[in-house]
Amino acid sequence: MYRFLLTRQWVILTLVALALIPTMIRLGFWQLHRHEHRVAQNQLIGDNLDAPAVAVEKFTAPGRTVPRDDTWRTVTATGTYDTAHEVVVRQRTGSDEQSIGYFVLTPLLLPDDRAVLVNRGWIPAGTDLTKFPKVPAAPSGKVTVTGRLKADETTGNSGIKDKQGLPPRQVSLINSEQQAKALSRPVLGGYIELTSSSPKGGKRPQPVAAPNHSDIGPHMAYAVQWWLFSAGVPIGWFVLARRERRDRAAEAAKAAATPEKVPATAATD
Repeated sequence: MYRFLLTRQWVILTLVALALIPTMIRLGFWQLHRHEHRVAQNQLIGDNLDAPAVAVEKFTAPGRTVPRDDTWRTVTATGTYDTAHEVVVRQRTGSDEQSIGYFVLTPLLLPDDRAVLVNRGWIPAGTDLTKFPKVPAAPSGKVTVTGRLKADETTGNSGIKDKQGLPPRQVSLINSEQQAKALSRPVLGGYIELTSSSPKGGKRPQPVAAPNHSDIGPHMAYAVQWWLFSAGVPIGWFVLARRERRDRAAEAAKAAATPEKVPATAATD
């Protein structure tokens, strides 16, 4: 009845189906883990943004990597801006997520002879990318900044290539170790993404938008889809097998019902 399942075509089809089922199940769990990671990350960002502001020195130090659990914490720092060592970070998008421009990265000199990098915000690129752009001046004198603590950018954690040979005072990554080489003092690991300052100063770069920590993404839906696909494989295999059996049975019945033709020479004899 089902001897056709032993044919080469059906053996291959069955093996493919058996391989697809565990693969789709694993893909479903992979998407589930991504969903759980996204939910945990959103919770971390929300909790850290809502936490009271504390001094940046509590979470970082020169040469230290900002731990994941401390990123997005609201921190403060007081010092004076070192505009002589100000740089711009290339190929960054504005709040509309379409316009390309620069982040303005300015060292803030702290009273203890250390410094911390401050991303003061975004400015449009302009027409000549080979020259240092016109940057809104940082407040002069003593200033207190408040912002979100971020970890140093590397090619590995950002996916951004660290291009060499850029025009003067232009960089690809926000990295405290790289900027420390140009300063005559230690630089705290990570950087501050500015949200407010006192005094505010005059015209300022466009503030970097706060992270969206409410969107959980489509990963859970993708997980359910993969699991449904894995359940559909054996169902589909069974439906095809039943259809093949029915078609073969119909062909056999049709062949049995058709009378054999008698050769003409035999009929004459």
